[in-house]
Amino acid sequence: MQNSSASDNMMNAAVVVEPGRVIIEQVPIPQPGPNEVRVRMEGCGVCASNLPPWEGREWFNYPMEPGALGHEGWGIIDAVGSGVSNFNVGDRVAMLSSHAYAEYDVASVDSVVELDWIDSLMPFPGEPLGCAMNIFRRSGIQPGQRVAIVGIGFLGAMLTNMASRMQAEVIAISRRDFSLQVARWMGAAETIPMLDHWQIIEQVKNLTDGEFCDCVIEAVGQQWPLDLSAELTKVRGTLVVAGYHQDGARQVNMQLWNWRGLDVINAHERENSVYINGMRAAVDAVIDGILDPTPLYTHRYPLESLADALNDTRDRPDGFIKALITFQPS
Repeated sequence: MQNSSASDNMMNAAVVVEPGRVIIEQVPIPQPGPNEVRVRMEGCGVCASNLPPWEGREWFNYPMEPGALGHEGWGIIDAVGSGVSNFNVGDRVAMLSSHAYAEYDVASVDSVVELDWIDSLMPFPGEPLGCAMNIFRRSGIQPGQRVAIVGIGFLGAMLTNMASRMQAEVIAISRRDFSLQVARWMGAAETIPMLDHWQIIEQVKNLTDGEFCDCVIEAVGQQWPLDLSAELTKVRGTLVVAGYHQDGARQVNMQLWNWRGLDVINAHERENSVYINGMRAAVDAVIDGILDPTPLYTHRYPLESLADALNDTRDRPDGFIKALITFQPS
């Protein structure tokens, strides 16, 4: 194993000790095992999927492991385990890992993507970028289609940009004025405040000559947006479920889904290789100048302010799209 030049064997890691409370602990720096690399973190995105354990559910156990919940990390490889031949100390990478709210984390070599051609100052939370690429791929959006995107956070804004670049006509729907402004920056042809269910349906009906949308992407993860998204999908259209629905059961209007003959895509991946392919596609899109997510990273926090980052991800203050935890270079 090749080791970093760190002078001690301890690091700072965030520990969620109970719902709504996090502390910073000094814990041993992890060592990479066979076919693993260790990464000195530059940063980690804060994901909305962190919110259920942050708020508390009966199925979570506390205190959580040091660094837990952080899964959108990127940084510099500073040690490699035995059997690693395709990565070297000093490589800049994005990774799929699960303890990235810490100064160091480890990942298997099949969960790491090189960032060598990405600007060294550009944050790169690979997991959500890869998710956006995979969702867009599975949506099958084509030029000239009418597409509604329900929920304009980081994911919805990325999808708005990609769909508009595909020359689809995008209708962006969100509850916040700032989010709708972002959607316009990202190329949305129309924006609608997410205020009244039936008024939204009527507005989309009028904008689409009564036909509704070829493809609707639900990117909120709540019951009402899911219901609304189905209503906005045309006969034989495609409903894409991209929202994170992990806080309880959902009901669907099967009569509507069945009558309209909707194609329903659950755009959540569970295969590691598919995530990695999406991350590689995001790297290529950034290098080619097709994608620039940088303006969407609106809030940055040190590790010591993880609680503030999680609360802002939940409350979404004005001007908020995506939070990053960033680490000072050592």
